[in-house]
Amino acid sequence: MNAQLQPTGSAYFISKETALPETHTLSVLVDNEPGVLARVIGLFSGRGYNIESLTVSETEHEKHLSRITIVTRGTPGVLEQIKHQLERIVPVHRVVDLTVTARELGTGGALARELALVKVAGTGEHRVEALRLAEAFRAKVIDANTEHFIFELTGKVSKVEQFIAIMKPLGLVEICRTGVAAMNRGPQGM
Repeated sequence: MNAQLQPTGSAYFISKETALPETHTLSVLVDNEPGVLARVIGLFSGRGYNIESLTVSETEHEKHLSRITIVTRGTPGVLEQIKHQLERIVPVHRVVDLTVTARELGTGGALARELALVKVAGTGEHRVEALRLAEAFRAKVIDANTEHFIFELTGKVSKVEQFIAIMKPLGLVEICRTGVAAMNRGPQGM
């Protein structure tokens, strides 16, 4: 038998998808117990899916529920597959694709914010320029001495990226980012 005609053994390669990859934000409500995050992340790594951003925190203390916010990229078919596979994990209560829900509601997208701490070292003109730009971006100075600043910035991912890019030539030393926290507009919950 010709080697080109043999099946690959994987359902992922049966049909070629022509759709372009999109970035989506998924919100996953899970039991707050040991190993749940590892199982969710294991699903992504085991299938070769990338996670661009990940945040998790207990959101309902009485019910011991946590919310995991995942930003990932893939074709619509792959994203739907990720959602269905997440729903099958036992401690997962609900999976919402915030990007799709926002489109359906016509709200223009989910509200997404990120917190970043940005350390910039510099003297003279670089120091003055860093302070001026931080003010324009509404970044707060949370630590400072004669050699450096640490700025706190909250906003859209694009705003954080732009601030970091502007600070690079001014003496950027270190960055710490929280990852995306997101929810949809409107009165309904997850």
